[in-house]
Amino acid sequence: MCLFCQIVKGEIPNNTVAENEKFLAFHDIYPKAPIHIIIIPKEHVECFQSTPAEMMAEMTPFIQEVAAKVGVDKTGYRLITNNGNDGGQEIHHLHFHLLGGGKLIWSQLHEDAHKSL
Repeated sequence: MCLFCQIVKGEIPNNTVAENEKFLAFHDIYPKAPIHIIIIPKEHVECFQSTPAEMMAEMTPFIQEVAAKVGVDKTGYRLITNNGNDGGQEIHHLHFHLLGGGKLIWSQLHEDAHKSL
């Protein structure tokens, strides 16, 4: 059973931000920004590429509600999902990182991009 499924089942504690019958949002334990929330479906879905469109249609307003709840809906935020091994996905359960709480920079270049700098 994956880490996020264990969190959904209550086997691993989390710092919940928002929850409904289908989705869960909680604070990341290794934040990369002043606000760093993980948003997951409670149903196990491997990655974004295998996500049913209907699930995303329901997840979108939940993510928007989370952004409003943590106060970044007006100031702005970054929403990231890593898809597959080459995309940097470490936990193979669909999840989004909501980052905000200040001006965000982007320093994530492909390893080959550094060679040409």
